[in-house]
Amino acid sequence: MSTSLPTILIAEDSPQDVEMTLTALAEHHLANEVVVVSDGEEALDYLYLRGRFQARPVGNPIVILLDLKMPKVDGLEVLRAVKGDPELRMIPVVMLTSSREEQDLVRSYQLGANAYVVKPVGFPEFVDAVKQLGVFWAMHNEPPPGSAPRGG
Repeated sequence: MSTSLPTILIAEDSPQDVEMTLTALAEHHLANEVVVVSDGEEALDYLYLRGRFQARPVGNPIVILLDLKMPKVDGLEVLRAVKGDPELRMIPVVMLTSSREEQDLVRSYQLGANAYVVKPVGFPEFVDAVKQLGVFWAMHNEPPPGSAPRGG
């Protein structure tokens, strides 16, 4: 019997930020599977079950933590694809970025981002911010009907 918790998808090209994000989620003992991809192309491959992800279990992540500035396909392009696809648009997308540029903030919300979080510079602040994001989206937010089931 396999009751699995919905996946959290992290699209982030900085190994340090990935490590801090995973540490933050682990510190709060979130049992969700976390899938990490290092560029926007891989994020889209995961969402569309392509490439190395074609055999992954079917189902959308409960939330996408999406970096803005990534190689191959940037975060805004991934956001545009997700929010433009009827099968994916209900997935909450949190832009988790170091960009404080107003144009990035405005563009993210125009494209349908659910939240825009500027990465804190210090490790404790970063861990705390990600922990709060993980707890909110994985435990408190009620996902839309038809999304992956919650585990128990």
